[in-house]
Amino acid sequence: MTPARMSLEDAVGLLRPRDSVGFGLGPGIPHGFLRALGERTDWADLVLGGALLLDLFEVLRHPGVSYRSGFYGPVERLLVAEGRRVDHVPGGFRDFGPILARFRPRVMVVQGAPDGDDQVNLSLHVGATAAELAAAGRDPDRLLVVELNPRLPRTAGLRQAGGRWPAGWPVPADAGGPDTNLLPLALADVVVEVDEEPFALPEAEPTATDRAIAEVVQRFVPDGATLQTGIGGVPSVVAAALAEGPGGDYGVHSEMFTDGLRRLHEAGKVSNRRKGVFDGVSVTTFALGSASLLSWLDGNEDVAFVPVEAVNDPDPIGRNRAMVSLNGALMVDLYGQVVADHLPGRQISGVGGHEDFVAGPALRADGRAIVCLPSTVTVEGEVRSRIVARLPEGAVVSTPRHHLDVVVTEHGAAEVRGLTVRERAEALARVADPAFRDELLAEARRLR
Repeated sequence: MTPARMSLEDAVGLLRPRDSVGFGLGPGIPHGFLRALGERTDWADLVLGGALLLDLFEVLRHPGVSYRSGFYGPVERLLVAEGRRVDHVPGGFRDFGPILARFRPRVMVVQGAPDGDDQVNLSLHVGATAAELAAAGRDPDRLLVVELNPRLPRTAGLRQAGGRWPAGWPVPADAGGPDTNLLPLALADVVVEVDEEPFALPEAEPTATDRAIAEVVQRFVPDGATLQTGIGGVPSVVAAALAEGPGGDYGVHSEMFTDGLRRLHEAGKVSNRRKGVFDGVSVTTFALGSASLLSWLDGNEDVAFVPVEAVNDPDPIGRNRAMVSLNGALMVDLYGQVVADHLPGRQISGVGGHEDFVAGPALRADGRAIVCLPSTVTVEGEVRSRIVARLPEGAVVSTPRHHLDVVVTEHGAAEVRGLTVRERAEALARVADPAFRDELLAEARRLR
């Protein structure tokens, strides 16, 4: 089937006043299409489903529009503060695909780069939507809208990058095949074209606390480690230090590909020779970073974009040699329960791959899962400890205590895997800010 090519205005006109639209996370969201939705004013019950908006779309301020988000960012938090119809859908990144399949939005939308005459390159986001994009395209009762932007980088899938699935491991299905990030253009019902610079995220300037935490983290990263990092000051400093240091022979298996990982590649520190899974290539499921990162990824076959159900599965994560994951947190209690996405009464982000990349490294004796956080936070002028005796009422656990391995603050590292409840409480109290340490140690002994 040849898709219909039309303007954004005409494409948006195909939606009903009461309708449902699904899209991916962050860099998978078609900005032109969502902006065009805001030009219509007749919405009666339009339900949007996605995650991590990278722009503020006027359609989300319409009273007849609601938004179901699997991961909050600054835009979602702003919309909630304005009282808009935004609700969080709890679930890890791997859950997004099954959730989409269950709710089955009538309209699926995606942005990508043209790749030849008959393919769409999913560019910076394969994530959890590829299978549902194909399902919508094959269903005559549903609508698949593809927004083509020639300025998006053309990234490699596993096949293009020369990687292979592990022997005997179930291969996930996706839009163009199990080992490519290409979507056949013939699946689309509608194609719209835009010509705009893709979203670029400037690198965060690390703080003195970030640098202190990163210095502690480095001692847990041996030569030949397989790395997963997120975004922010600590991963950036760690990556820079590894890029400039004497070590190397690293592998990359990371949900998100960042500027820090780019710098490791550019320094010649990434070989991917001996990971044990997806050898020979760095694997990721989405990328977010600077314009330099996007340019570097264009046509780069050193990095393979793979569906999230493979990248974030704790089994292949745990098969990697010396897997070291690096994730952040908002709060940790003395039992080792981690709060990473929700504070009392306020959704901050989402689970994403946090639990997967904390649990996966524990499947090998040489794996390390590192959770980083500053020891304190200032709230309305009051300095509070992020290491707490008990979680406050309304706090939601992102990662349970039995998955926790290492907690790092600027005051050191608490290695808790294998410790008793009493021992881990004392270890966590000792990496708290000195102003709170004695109180926490006393509380640890009271909790027994």
